[in-house]
Amino acid sequence: MTQTIPLWAIAVDYILGMVMWTLIGRFGMRLFLSEENRFFFSRIFIKLTDPLLKLFKPITPEFLIQPLIPLYVAWFFYMTRFYLMPWLLGYSVMGMLSFPLESELAQGVAHLIGLIVD
Repeated sequence: MTQTIPLWAIAVDYILGMVMWTLIGRFGMRLFLSEENRFFFSRIFIKLTDPLLKLFKPITPEFLIQPLIPLYVAWFFYMTRFYLMPWLLGYSVMGMLSFPLESELAQGVAHLIGLIVD
């Protein structure tokens, strides 16, 4: 018997996933660009993620170096998506590619490179 995922859960997962990947993107950009860089995408990532970093500041360890903070905050979104969401939906175990956002992207990439034929 298959259990369908409610639409609200998919919407919440997509939002949490986009936030998580945006934070990871900010961390990745920081490896190559400084915070003061004028690059358009860098400014967008900083503008979108700064409110989240400020929100998580009370639980961010002081010893954590500045470039790692977005990755640390992204970890909370990952943990929510991987453990809390399935538990709220009544699943006991989630498998690989169980995230709807990443599943859709993986299927799209597989379709593009010819692994899936309609």
